[in-house]
Amino acid sequence: MNFKKINNLSGWIVFAIAFIVYLATMERTVSFWDCGEFLSTAYRLEVGHSPGAPLFMLLGRLFGMFAAPTQVAACINSLSALTSGLTILFLFWTITHFAHKLLIKEGEALTRSKLVAIIGAGAVGALAYTFSDTFWFSAVEAEVYATSSFFTAIVFWAILKWEHHADAPHADRWLILISYLMGLSIGVHLLNLLAIPALAMVYYFRRYKVTLAGGILAFVLGCVLLGSVQVGLIQGIPILASKFELLFVNSFGLPLDSGALFFILLLAALFVFLIRWAKKSGRYLLQVSMLCVVFALIGYSSYVCIIIRSRADVPIDMTNPDDVLSLLSYLQRDQYGEQPILYGPDYNSEPSGPGKSKPIYAERTDDAGKTRYELIGSRQTGADYPADQMRLFPRVYDAGHAAFYKNYLQLGDDERPSAANNYAFFFRYQLNWMWWRYFMWNYAGRENDFAGTSYGEPQNGNWISGIGAVDKMFGRGDINQLPEYYKHNRARNQYYLLPFILGVLGLVYQFNRDKRDGIVVGLLFFFTGIAIAIYLNNTPQQPRERDYAYAGATYAFAVWIGLGVLMVADWLRKGLKQGIAAPALATVLCLVAVPLLMATANWDDHDRSQKTLARTTAYNVLSSCDSNAILFTVGDNDTYPLWYMQEIEGYRTDVRIINLSLLGIDWYIDQLNYKINKADAVPMIWKTKDYEADKRNVVIYQQLPGVPQDRYIDLEQVLQFTVSNDPQTQVQSRNGDSYNILPTKNVSIKIDKAAVLRNGLVAMGDSAKIADEIAFTLPKDQLYKPDLGILNIIAGVARDGWKRPIYFSAGFPGGGDFQGLDEYIQLEGLANKLVPMRVQGSSPESGAPQMTNTTKSLNLYLNQFLWGGTERKDVYFDEKNKTMLMTYRLSGAKVAEALIREGRKQEAIRLLDKITQNITYESYQYDQAMWSVVAAYYLAGAPDKARKLADIVVRDSKQMIAYITSLKSDDARGLAISVDGKPALGAMQYLAQVALQSGDNASAQKWNKDLQDGAKLLDIQLK
Repeated sequence: MNFKKINNLSGWIVFAIAFIVYLATMERTVSFWDCGEFLSTAYRLEVGHSPGAPLFMLLGRLFGMFAAPTQVAACINSLSALTSGLTILFLFWTITHFAHKLLIKEGEALTRSKLVAIIGAGAVGALAYTFSDTFWFSAVEAEVYATSSFFTAIVFWAILKWEHHADAPHADRWLILISYLMGLSIGVHLLNLLAIPALAMVYYFRRYKVTLAGGILAFVLGCVLLGSVQVGLIQGIPILASKFELLFVNSFGLPLDSGALFFILLLAALFVFLIRWAKKSGRYLLQVSMLCVVFALIGYSSYVCIIIRSRADVPIDMTNPDDVLSLLSYLQRDQYGEQPILYGPDYNSEPSGPGKSKPIYAERTDDAGKTRYELIGSRQTGADYPADQMRLFPRVYDAGHAAFYKNYLQLGDDERPSAANNYAFFFRYQLNWMWWRYFMWNYAGRENDFAGTSYGEPQNGNWISGIGAVDKMFGRGDINQLPEYYKHNRARNQYYLLPFILGVLGLVYQFNRDKRDGIVVGLLFFFTGIAIAIYLNNTPQQPRERDYAYAGATYAFAVWIGLGVLMVADWLRKGLKQGIAAPALATVLCLVAVPLLMATANWDDHDRSQKTLARTTAYNVLSSCDSNAILFTVGDNDTYPLWYMQEIEGYRTDVRIINLSLLGIDWYIDQLNYKINKADAVPMIWKTKDYEADKRNVVIYQQLPGVPQDRYIDLEQVLQFTVSNDPQTQVQSRNGDSYNILPTKNVSIKIDKAAVLRNGLVAMGDSAKIADEIAFTLPKDQLYKPDLGILNIIAGVARDGWKRPIYFSAGFPGGGDFQGLDEYIQLEGLANKLVPMRVQGSSPESGAPQMTNTTKSLNLYLNQFLWGGTERKDVYFDEKNKTMLMTYRLSGAKVAEALIREGRKQEAIRLLDKITQNITYESYQYDQAMWSVVAAYYLAGAPDKARKLADIVVRDSKQMIAYITSLKSDDARGLAISVDGKPALGAMQYLAQVALQSGDNASAQKWNKDLQDGAKLLDIQLK
């Protein structure tokens, strides 16, 4: 039997299964989160967020460059499908390698029975990972994690190939290949580097006599090597290059890049010398080591294209890393700050002063045309704390989450957390909730896709098994009493612990028979799982689930799942005759019990082939804006799909998108001064010297003598005051920082009515409504740089004659930061427009009626908006998708209410019908966003339609209350009441009041009785 041929052929068959599955379930267009950015930067070779993914960008360009604009996303998404399929291929070969070592001892012949067992193990383990929750999610979208997993898989497989051929001539070329692949992987994601300690142990076990001390030393050296690559290669090389660059340009007066290029040549010469010297002197290990470093650097050199493309001033140019100095900041992720890992403060530690700072340089050209690097400021990297305010292994360190820490750990307002509190948070939250829960999603089962707010919340986002006794033991309650949208949530996947049990069997089987390989796989599991949890030191209440960070751990466990087949085969041999019967039956049983079960459970929530919500939401938001608009957006999901629509499909490139999450950073503000695509530069009051580096990070309101507080002062004058360098306009903080003063919160903007009408900001029919000035009160005592950025842009547009309409996206609920301008905000579709007209009490964020352009909004909803599959009942939308859908209901209800105020009730009903028909209950359950639709139906004179929707809301609320009462644990019940119980009562109370006000007394009485019964069950006193 030719094991190599059969092994290779079987691997490619498993690859084909995985690849076809991923292509069939792949999203055909842009997805939410970072995918819109990755698609855009790949297709147009632009610069994504730090620390960048240049190799992924180049590969994506290769996949998308020949496609039509509307097909680009599908082509680049297929890159993830392909690399994910290849990951499965190398996983198969990795499992069969370990299985072969376990079953075939040196000198033994390969029997048919053992061949079946080996191939069966590979197929079960690889297909289990194919259909695992986390990996499948990344395999069908344009994200880096699929390609990163491929590099982990091929590197781990390559070290096993080296191990197999280590005694053959030239075997160490595998080590050089591994180094090159790792260098390449840096240009995708850094997760691949976490395999290094496991690789080091393979090398030690193969090349040295194994002792306990030697094993410990090899492990330590593997960790040191990991740190050396992370700090020495990835950051150390650019740091040294930046030192040479500053010396050559600023001290020697040479051109830009001269120092960096000299350093590269010097480094190359040094490596050539070392390699030649090592070869001549017979220092083989040094020669191989230097070759490994050189090839790792060759792979890492993909980052050169980041500088090249940044210098082209591409539309997306995150961090603007156009020289070696700014590239260093880009690689070090300066804009994201730092978190302590082994030593640091608690959330309420008292700082003694500002911490270390990093100098910030910018290219400046003098009158003689000479360009040099000018020191423009510094960036604080934190604060200094006295020794008694610091601790080892800080876990509750972030002051921004103080309220959560205090509530979670039951601490008093002035109580400092202890070491025990930090460890409790680590084990209960960071390990249990933020790692173990994710791991069990993949191999035990997943409760649903609702994001739980904290550890212990029984109804949202937990792992489950489907075994009633087990789930009740972990406090899950009676799942049959949950509301319909919980019970039938497509992300409810139950594996009955079978994949987990099979993996544990494989772990035991490998450690019992080959502890060395068990340690190798165990190290890969540890470093890609628990070690990441320690390193990330996650704060609570993350904006999304972070399971993708731990895909390496689920990969390593899949190896054990495959090896578990060998133990099952051993058990079956005891009752069956010798031959292939036992391994064949074990393979079939395990295939059915694990991969097939996982595939059938997971298919409906991983099939994205009919979903286009991210694209259609971006299309709808852009369609809501007038020509040449400035559009403020918030965060990833509100911004990146819009970038995709503009950069790839070329839709509405006249709209200038400004991400408020980036508006507090100087390089981003700089880019607003340039035209992008068809969108002109943004007019601003600010000059570069006013906002560069850490200048104007915050201004503080303080009353000054002679500044009247009872009248409105021109906004431009106030902004000019905040950029004054006069010490009298500044205030010192207790840690020595200096802040500019905001002299008043009452500001105004003069209105040129003729310019407003001429530029179409207000329709001619509304000319009488135009105010003489926009007068408003800033709502905060402290304005941060993004706040000041908004005000600067508004003042700049006003000074420029209102040639550009200003919008705030309504595509992300709660995202509007209107700086006190709420009464001047007009709803238009899925965007809020700033207009020089005032409606007293109008507010986009409160329940007060909002000023609305009813004609435009009605046309958008009825004739132009796309729905992205939400009109169907068979397309799955996860919780974050539903969050984006919330706006359609909320904004649509506002438009309907405005139509009703204008006496256009039938049009309001048509609009509400359009929304309810195109966003089905199956796509998005009737939560709080539906209350407004019910109320609007009542106001429009359609009580039957209102009642039909409200009955479903009340039904779900009653079911949630019944579920909560089934919980046995007082803590779990209390948490469930807080998170879902009180909102359920609130829904019934609101709907009963709406029905009563609308004259639907029968419904009001019925729902009020349901409310009273629910409150009694939950033991809550109603107000």
